[in-house]
Amino acid sequence: MDKNTIIGLVLIFILLLVWQQYMAPSQEEIQEQQRLQDSIALVQQQEDSLLRIEKQATDGQQPVPVADSLRQLSDKSAFGPFAPAASGEAQDKVLENDLFKVTVSTKGGRVKQVELKKYFKLVDGEDGKETKVPLYLLEDEKNKFGYFLPLANLPSGGVNTDDLYFQVAESSANSITLRAPADNGGYFEQQYRITDGTYNIDYKLSFQGLNTIIPQDKDEIQLTWVNYLDKLERNTQYERRYSTVYFKPAEEDPDYCSCTGDDLEEITNKRIKWVSNANQFFNSSLIAEEPFNSATLETKMLPEDAKDLKLLVSKIGLPYQHSPSEAFAMSFYVGPNEFDRLYNMGYDLQDVIPFGRSIFGTINRWVIRPIFNFLSSFIGSKGIVILFLTLIVKLLLYPLTYRMLYSQSKMGALKPRMEHLKEKYKDDAQQQQVESMKIYREFGVNPLGGCLPMVLQMPIWFALYRFFPASIEFRQASFLWATDLSSYDVFMRLPFELPFHMGAHISLFTVLWAITTLIYTYYNTRHMDMSANPAMKYMQYIMPVMFLGFFNTFASGLTCYLLFSNVLNITQTIVTKNYIIDNEKIEKELEANRQKPKKKGGFQARLEQALKEQQKVQAERQTRGKKK
Repeated sequence: MDKNTIIGLVLIFILLLVWQQYMAPSQEEIQEQQRLQDSIALVQQQEDSLLRIEKQATDGQQPVPVADSLRQLSDKSAFGPFAPAASGEAQDKVLENDLFKVTVSTKGGRVKQVELKKYFKLVDGEDGKETKVPLYLLEDEKNKFGYFLPLANLPSGGVNTDDLYFQVAESSANSITLRAPADNGGYFEQQYRITDGTYNIDYKLSFQGLNTIIPQDKDEIQLTWVNYLDKLERNTQYERRYSTVYFKPAEEDPDYCSCTGDDLEEITNKRIKWVSNANQFFNSSLIAEEPFNSATLETKMLPEDAKDLKLLVSKIGLPYQHSPSEAFAMSFYVGPNEFDRLYNMGYDLQDVIPFGRSIFGTINRWVIRPIFNFLSSFIGSKGIVILFLTLIVKLLLYPLTYRMLYSQSKMGALKPRMEHLKEKYKDDAQQQQVESMKIYREFGVNPLGGCLPMVLQMPIWFALYRFFPASIEFRQASFLWATDLSSYDVFMRLPFELPFHMGAHISLFTVLWAITTLIYTYYNTRHMDMSANPAMKYMQYIMPVMFLGFFNTFASGLTCYLLFSNVLNITQTIVTKNYIIDNEKIEKELEANRQKPKKKGGFQARLEQALKEQQKVQAERQTRGKKK
């Protein structure tokens, strides 16, 4: 064998080695092939078992029932080591304290429903009257609450605990321990425990001996929580607007999914402290002792005529350490949105109450709410509390109101002079504005002085807009003809639906608010000169009528407050203008301002200059138009 032949053979051998190494299957491919072989072997085992059963029947031997054998083989194929828990009988176990009754099902070991003893749902009876029925949370049959346990050699890749039948290991009036056994002697356990005086469920998972059957590359157990929210309130439009999934990243403030449309939040790079499924006045919150690994949270809008309010889907990742024995502790709060109760639980759970964000939420939480609670401590009627709350707000804002009324009185004192200008420059609107600004500057009157106090009050108004329909204290609280201050009042039912989602009813609080608004507007502006902008005069009367449609379906607590506010506004205006403000003193003040030397510049001077420039430009345009 010559040298060239040897070199050729060596090269061929090296190429064969390289080709073999390159074409060798990866570790993942080897595992997949092994899984397929195991599945084939399991199918073959089933066929062999069936043939053996048939042979026993042919030989006259006492065979194992075919149905049971098939079921056992099917369970082994689908559930692997959890085949012992694949069959059984679903039973309901009840835990009860002074506040709620928790029903736990042995099928899946999940909370099947929670009845709140001190809260009720109102439904319309056949006679048209409202009837109280028990209020349930987490009760929908379509709900799911199960953990996916990853297992090797199963077609689905693992087992969902929703499909397992749990055994009752321990049970008492306020606690229960449920176990799903595995064929290696291990088990998956769920433990529930409640105590009096709280809506909190101490909830604990235990993984015993599962480290030998859960693959080492799986370090997370996924919880899938599907919750169809029930319609619990009369005003389902507003309830839908404030029902969603809230969540709190471990090191950040709480956040939430969209309330008004479908939304999806994927939190994969942050640990999550809690996840809450919230209705308008109730919530079901899962709070981890050690934060969750991740979460994918989704809200889905349902049609308005659907039986359910909204669909919430939460997929939550729980850490798994592959220890022979490990546990994961949680708290499961299922109850009302009572601010103090949620606040005392910590972790900003009270933020599920839709008081609003930024300054509006702050005013509601730490100003209006404490005042309301103080008044409620010695006043039984929530309507009377609203009246006193309105009175307190008006007294606190009275300095601003006084400034507004004082500025209006000064404008009223100048009205004769303004009427003279209108007559003198009746054919030149721009010159009227220029001369009006001169008079305002001459007498030291700010034409916007009456607007600034109203603008400063707007944060209070916006905060109250969120406060009444978010506070559970107003839920089903009655006052006069209103049966629920958290929803609209029904003074008259209509046989048809009003346009623009105004409902099939008439809200008397809304109608009275609109009437008093028109009265207040007339009395408050009758001395004001609106010749420069006549449209504004009519808009002031049109706006309350337009808002009838909006407030007709709003919380009657707010429209009741607005009605009280208007009555107090009218009273304040009459008393202040007729008995507190001295009109002769205003005349002297205006004359004194007229005698003072005027400073150059300032807002009014700039506004006057701007009007002159506008007048000059308009004159030039008219001149060019004539030349053409």
